[in-house]
Amino acid sequence: MDCALCKNGTTQKGHITVTLERGSAIILIKDVPAEVCTNCGHYYLSEEMTKIIMEKGREAISKGAEFEVLKLQVA
Repeated sequence: MDCALCKNGTTQKGHITVTLERGSAIILIKDVPAEVCTNCGHYYLSEEMTKIIMEKGREAISKGAEFEVLKLQVA
């Protein structure tokens, strides 16, 4: 697909690191499958992947994490 941000690149399948912040907590989730722009690096997550990422973030916050790094492992 064409990149909606830079309008010059197209996307291809790749893996990225997502950073979530809530208050003073920072959660990094590595190896997240995404469509990544070959020109600017902007990424697009599927709806399903967004739900998974948000749930992982909620779980980390509920455990009291202030800084956590997770490697995404989807069954």
